[in-house]
Amino acid sequence: MITPTDNLYDLSENARILWINPLYTDVYNRAMADSFRQIVRPGTEVDVVSLDGEGPSHVEYNAFEALMLPQLLRTVRWAEEEGYDAAVIGCFYDPALRAAREITDRMVVVGPAHSALSIAGSLGERFSILVGRKKWIPEMAENVHRCGASDRLASWRVLEMGVDDFQQDPALTEERIMTEARKAVEQDGADVIILGCTAEFGFFRTVQEEIGVPVIDATVAPLKHAEQLVDSVRRFGWTHSKRLGYDGPTAQERQQFFPALEPKHLVSMTAVSA
Repeated sequence: MITPTDNLYDLSENARILWINPLYTDVYNRAMADSFRQIVRPGTEVDVVSLDGEGPSHVEYNAFEALMLPQLLRTVRWAEEEGYDAAVIGCFYDPALRAAREITDRMVVVGPAHSALSIAGSLGERFSILVGRKKWIPEMAENVHRCGASDRLASWRVLEMGVDDFQQDPALTEERIMTEARKAVEQDGADVIILGCTAEFGFFRTVQEEIGVPVIDATVAPLKHAEQLVDSVRRFGWTHSKRLGYDGPTAQERQQFFPALEPKHLVSMTAVSA
């Protein structure tokens, strides 16, 4: 049982967060770690990992998503055993978010979609989500519904790009995001834009300045949400409730079926040169 601290002045402002790219490639790890240095507050440390072995470089398909789930959950278990305060599952599908919360006790776990939707609801009335392909919409729409945000969704806007395309030609990506964001605001009535893929990182500031509405980056939102939840655990004892949906397996079952798996491809935010 986690209880509130008696002395708020004794609390550490430091937080350790593990960002898990649920992909069988480390191509994004260093660039993300570098961008995170500009996002988190002083004292927060972020390590970025990806999955080991052979597998897909994206999870655009449900079949690919299923392939990575066991290793993802074992990495979450490792993170808690290693003393991380929070873990981020770095995919806008929020894969295995409920499962990850079931198998952790002390550590909080967040996903980009849930975090972005929570923030969007506080910043505006109606939001549009910019996705790479139409294929992504059905599963993401389930997350929007699960978060109770369907009635505030102005539109889905499709960039006609795959996950692997976003960082290949940044100028093209920015152009397409700008075009669809402007349509979402002017034609669909959105007053908040959500970039619906973590691989769309690095573009929100320019688009936001041009379009004139909040543009929520799917990497910034979960990191700031994670920092907030770490504070909530330490100050008030607010963590994932085990009363209903996040009740999980016993410690013995976790060890048997989800033994901790140390990732091989880890990049520390603090180790990336400025």
